[in-house]
Amino acid sequence: MIKNALFCAVCIGLSLPVSAEINWVSSTLDNDLFVGNDNGYTNGIYVSFIETGLAAKRIPSHDFWVAPLMWSMPDHDIIMALNAYTIGQTMNTSSDITVAVPDKNELPYSALLALTNNYVVVTPHYADQVSTSVGIVGPAALGEDAQKFVHKLIEADEPKGWDTQLKNELVFQFSRGRTWRTWVSAADDADILTSANLSLGTLQSLVNTGVTLRYGRDLHNSYATGLLSSSRTANLSAVEGGWFVYAGLNAGYIFNQIFTNGNTFRDSRSIDYSHEFIGATAGIAYSWEGYSITFGVNNANLLQSGSNQEALSELTEYGTLTFSMRL
Repeated sequence: MIKNALFCAVCIGLSLPVSAEINWVSSTLDNDLFVGNDNGYTNGIYVSFIETGLAAKRIPSHDFWVAPLMWSMPDHDIIMALNAYTIGQTMNTSSDITVAVPDKNELPYSALLALTNNYVVVTPHYADQVSTSVGIVGPAALGEDAQKFVHKLIEADEPKGWDTQLKNELVFQFSRGRTWRTWVSAADDADILTSANLSLGTLQSLVNTGVTLRYGRDLHNSYATGLLSSSRTANLSAVEGGWFVYAGLNAGYIFNQIFTNGNTFRDSRSIDYSHEFIGATAGIAYSWEGYSITFGVNNANLLQSGSNQEALSELTEYGTLTFSMRL
């Protein structure tokens, strides 16, 4: 755990440009215990440092991490922009963590430790995002150390299948997304957001589109925050004293994802899965003064079928909690 914390601190320090003026910090916890499980996508924890700015004053500049993608971003009608740096660890396990050698149809044990730079610009009617993630999968991601430490602390079952986890591999992912505020009620207390996203990399490659319905207060200030959830920087969040409840659907196609395909260049465990997906999400977001909190539940794939349906449902069902604070 100490090595893990030191590694995270070094990654964050190296990623932040000298000119960054961080004015928000955000932490997100994904856990299947929120929906009554303790397997599959069992835990994800992410800490983000975010620089925001209005075009009328000074918007943050993008970092070198996303520079290759900036040609696709708009350069006019920009209201505000944000630059976020996230370090996170995710863990996946089999359905029964007390089994030392899980069945071949079980989701492989895996851990990811990754750094993501996310850059978002907001215009009056849509928001655009580019992001780059780099990280490592395998024992070097310290998933076994972290899970065994926590389970010992809370006196839970010892996870015994980590000797079968994916092997060490450096991974990357580039993403480009857009969210439109497609419909807004006359009182600005309800709206519909539509989105599209393309991701390419050894971590995951996919295309997807989605629609989200929100009801609440001061919605115009927060519609762009949905772009941050795809990189686990933060959930769809309320800001500036606003609040809302939300529900959404998304659909797409997964070309590859290392957690199910296994290692890219080495033999490892893997599992068959449906490449087409339809996901659902719902939650509530509330903000006050310089704070914001969001809780949601997600099922990232409602279409899983066949012999691996149960194992894969454990990968896609989880609860998520984000807390953000203005510095």
